[in-house]
Amino acid sequence: MSVPKAAAGIGLGVLGALLLAPLDALWRAALCAVLLASAWLYRLLFCPLELLRSPDDVGYVARGGRSRAQAANEARRRRKVGELPPVYPNGWYRVLDSHVLRRGEVKNVSILGEQVVVFRGEDGKAHVLDAYCPHLGANLAVGGRVVGSCIECPFHGWQFRGNDGKCEKIPYAEKVPEFAKVRSWTSHEVNKQILVWFHCDGEAPEWTVPEQREITQGEWVYRGRTEHFINAHIQEIPENAADIAHLAHLHTPGILSGADLRYTNSKTWDFVRHDWKVQWEPESEPNKHCSQMLVKHALTVFGWHWPLLDVHVVARQVGPGVVFLLFNHSFLGRGVIMHCVTPVEPLLQCVSHTVFYQSNVPAVVPKFILKAECIQFERDVMIWNNKTYIAKPLLVKEDSAIQKHRRWFSQFYSDNSPRLRHQRDTLDF
Repeated sequence: MSVPKAAAGIGLGVLGALLLAPLDALWRAALCAVLLASAWLYRLLFCPLELLRSPDDVGYVARGGRSRAQAANEARRRRKVGELPPVYPNGWYRVLDSHVLRRGEVKNVSILGEQVVVFRGEDGKAHVLDAYCPHLGANLAVGGRVVGSCIECPFHGWQFRGNDGKCEKIPYAEKVPEFAKVRSWTSHEVNKQILVWFHCDGEAPEWTVPEQREITQGEWVYRGRTEHFINAHIQEIPENAADIAHLAHLHTPGILSGADLRYTNSKTWDFVRHDWKVQWEPESEPNKHCSQMLVKHALTVFGWHWPLLDVHVVARQVGPGVVFLLFNHSFLGRGVIMHCVTPVEPLLQCVSHTVFYQSNVPAVVPKFILKAECIQFERDVMIWNNKTYIAKPLLVKEDSAIQKHRRWFSQFYSDNSPRLRHQRDTLDF
């Protein structure tokens, strides 16, 4: 080939590469976009929704260049707590959702002012013990490992049985003392949640949390959970069920308005409104530890009522810390949100919402319900995180259910129920 022809060939090759390069980049960009869209669609349709908020994420207003953590600490330090009831009512409390504790796994959990170790033995059974080894105080949950149905201390290898906390083995000792043990918490795994029983006097459980048959039999499947930390007394959270008047004021604006109370009444989203009709009543013997809230929800858009989205919910509270929010809708299907309140310390509550829904209903439906519930709930969080507790509130006759609820809730306190002795200056977020 002559030099001119060779040069021409090279020139055409370079020109072709230059012309094809943008096209190649375009195809790569399109492929990336398709993959990202496919991944988003997969998560939307099949993956559970999990929104786990940190203690300073929700309910505080950060101004003047302060972080949300600084705003939260300042709000707690300056707030008047009021004349509080006992801080830990007697009852069952959620510790963990079952699916986060695999066989042989160990978790460190703060609950009721205590550190506990939660582990699942090799036989699949979950156990809850006090976290600190009685030998020299090591935390069994930090580096400890499961051996059979025991938890082994990471410091010296002492092994404690999960069922009763008794020390079963000391690897360098000839004999295990009879008194060598840690406290074992009465626990129960039901509805794919691990619960513990608390009673200030150490009394045995007075009731059980009922099994939701559809969850146990797999008809309803896990579709997601939310978790919030609330800076309030535990009684203030379930009391909302009897505070009927707050629904019309706080929860009427549409979920598009968000959770920040400074903007929920914005005219931008005023065309979407929620209407609520609520009734709360305690149950009678033998279920006096239970109460029910009947909720009728209607949605209006531009003043038009959309009956297809009317939802009737039965919220059944079992003791101070567990609520079943049962959904039954001809179009949206059936399911439950497990609403659980667990004291972490006197004025810090961990609140979780875990949804189980019909397996044949697309996951997007229960995920939407959970997200909507989360937005409405976070409006309450902003109130709770900044309010004071009033032991003798100024009520009108339309507020009568609040006083009725307080009388019902008082059954979970005993003479020896622990009370707040001091207030921490910061949450140390």
